[in-house]
Amino acid sequence: MLVLHALTGDSHVTGPAEPGHPTPGWWDGLVGPGLALDTDRWFVVAPNALGGCQGSTGPSSLRPDGRRRWGGDFPFLTQRDQVAAEAGLADALGIERWALVIGGSMGGMRALEWAVGHPERTGALLLLATAAAASAEQIAWAGIQLHAIRADPHWRGGHYHDTGRGPHAGLGLARRLAHVTYRSEPELQLRFGRAHQDTEDPWHGGRYQVESYLDHHAAKLVRRFDAGSYVVLSEAMNSHDIGRARGGVRAALRRVTATTLVAGVGSDRLYPPSQQAELAAGITTADRLRLIDSPHGHDGFLVEVEQVAALVCELLPQTPSRHRRDDRHDRP
Repeated sequence: MLVLHALTGDSHVTGPAEPGHPTPGWWDGLVGPGLALDTDRWFVVAPNALGGCQGSTGPSSLRPDGRRRWGGDFPFLTQRDQVAAEAGLADALGIERWALVIGGSMGGMRALEWAVGHPERTGALLLLATAAAASAEQIAWAGIQLHAIRADPHWRGGHYHDTGRGPHAGLGLARRLAHVTYRSEPELQLRFGRAHQDTEDPWHGGRYQVESYLDHHAAKLVRRFDAGSYVVLSEAMNSHDIGRARGGVRAALRRVTATTLVAGVGSDRLYPPSQQAELAAGITTADRLRLIDSPHGHDGFLVEVEQVAALVCELLPQTPSRHRRDDRHDRP
């Protein structure tokens, strides 16, 4: 099985926090012994995307000469390029055909590229909160985030890695902007409303709780992610168009032969269900669109693990439907 992560995810799909991974796996309740992606039954591969910063070659990596980092000279990537790298990984592992390719958001873009570009190697397909092509609004939101990073005086054209300073303020601002689009307005209103942060008074230089929440997520990302990778991967998402050089989206989707489920999140305002409806209608091996019921917006595909697990079990009925979340911290 091939599990593909989203923009700021990585290969740490399951397992506890550990050196190099400050948080537990991002789909910890989905992948493991006895879970929907059952590692007692399946060999599960979760590669870090090309251009990232957690093991794959990216802007922070050394060039072949071993002396300089790629930095701002790292080449422009598309989702298709990343899938080509993943196909090379599959070849190296001796995997001719995946039983299942699954991904959400950016991971869903790559999963779709697998099914269109390598239909003979994709046995089943689960697409979550993704699109056939990046929309104008998605490109616009990403573009604002890229401007925030590049406007940071420590960006230095992407050549900052060995200077002792990085575009942390710009990356933090980009994350704040992104995180608002990842969640839903009703959730933010219900959780925070107009409440002040602890004893802080917004009328006298303090913050509202929702501002503190965004500050927290910005600081978390700055500690674990490289701004150069954020730029490269965001541009790769903006370039996504499954119909490019394939006769358009409709013609490309007809290439999919894998048994397919497509699901969106009802409250997703960044990748609205209309985009997943286009996929479900255009892929002949898919049926109706599924909707994940969640107040969490785009992040619902990460939060609503049990609903995603049910989709996996529907797609692969032989997979046991068992969710042992209580013992996840006891596993080695």
